Amino acid sequence: MKKIFSAAFAALVFFFSSCTDTSSTSATMDKKENTSVQKNLAANDVITKAFETGDVKGIDSVVSDDFLDHTDHGDVKGRDSLKAMVTMVHGMMKDMKIEKVHDVADEDYVYSWMRYSGTSDGSMGMPKGPYSMRAIELLKFKDGKAEEHWSFMEMRDMMKNMNKMNMFGKMMPGMKR
Repeated sequence: MKKIFSAAFAALVFFFSSCTDTSSTSATMDKKENTSVQKNLAANDVITKAFETGDVKGIDSVVSDDFLDHTDHGDVKGRDSLKAMVTMVHGMMKDMKIEKVHDVADEDYVYSWMRYSGTSDGSMGMPKGPYSMRAIELLKFKDGKAEEHWSFMEMRDMMKNMNKMNMFGKMMPGMKR
């Protein structure tokens, strides 16, 4: 009986000593991932605030030098081009308000469901006057800086804003702004 007890005890000691505590490793990884996610969300906020206010000072700290915009604004390549676009958009829609409906993020991407509203000066293919639209904005991050951007506008909102105009940018007869 003493031999069986000794063998069982030895087996238990071996079993428990062979188990490693991965909770500290997992906690470290979770903390690192959480820090990256929070940093990406904060960078997204800086970029959003720049579009809303026209202030591009914070862009340098959160956008990579080789930033690339994959929307129809094909001329936005590089951080300075993004800053120029922010300034241009804010000039055309000075009272733009951006509401984040919801954000989802991981270490590489931030997806934001946004609601935009304000008054258009009539440029950028929109009729002059008030607008309201929603879009999903997607930013890809590398080393803590935004490096790529995509935007997906809700078709209903785009059509609502655009249907007052014909293909030449003129108001359609009988349509009110």
